[in-house]
Amino acid sequence: MKYALIITSTFFLSTGIFAQIGYQTLTIPAPDGLTITADLYEADSTAPVILLCHQAAYSRGEYLETAKRLKKFGFTCLAIDLRSGNECNAVQNETARAAKLGHYTTSYMDAKRDIESGIDFLYANYHRKVIVLGSSYSASLALLEAKENPQVGAVIVFSPGEYFGEKDFISKKITGLDKPVYATSALSEAPEVTELLKDVTSQLKVQFIPTAEGNHGSKVLWTSNSNNEEYWLTLMAFLSKIRELK
Repeated sequence: MKYALIITSTFFLSTGIFAQIGYQTLTIPAPDGLTITADLYEADSTAPVILLCHQAAYSRGEYLETAKRLKKFGFTCLAIDLRSGNECNAVQNETARAAKLGHYTTSYMDAKRDIESGIDFLYANYHRKVIVLGSSYSASLALLEAKENPQVGAVIVFSPGEYFGEKDFISKKITGLDKPVYATSALSEAPEVTELLKDVTSQLKVQFIPTAEGNHGSKVLWTSNSNNEEYWLTLMAFLSKIRELK
């Protein structure tokens, strides 16, 4: 399937550290006909590409702050609305709205096809392997994509877990995953993350365990999270190692 970049609006910040770092809102067709809404934060045509996937009941608004910082560091990001979600940071989940109006099923696993569409879009437009970043349930789906999808080069996961009902479903599916992995979570979630990733065989597997409690999902990167900088330091160290991913 070919993916056309359909721009619906453009936004620019005018103040603060991220002044003039803008993004474009676009739509991508899913294989089942659903229209997926996403925000594209484009660095340049040669930059590494990251697909940003939100947690349950959220939207692409989860990454309003994070994507701007990643773009400033030289990464092109696509923050996608998954069909299982609602709203975050005053940004409505347009994919979920369209799914409801179109009577599409919207389980966590149904959202996997939206992630696949985002990967396909980035790979087709930038001709390089995609780094998939997931939060909570989408972190688990990101791990599945890293194991199954040859267009994925690395995965970054915040609070992945067994969110799909079946015992050890994710851990069994990702056994033998050999692509670079960065994982983190709240402090209290760390033992479960360690267990989930125990059979990942990547030579570059990083699990960052914070010194303070932190938070669930990618919210740990928000400036409102008091220990966000320790997460950022380890994340950027990981990204520096995989920058030249092809």
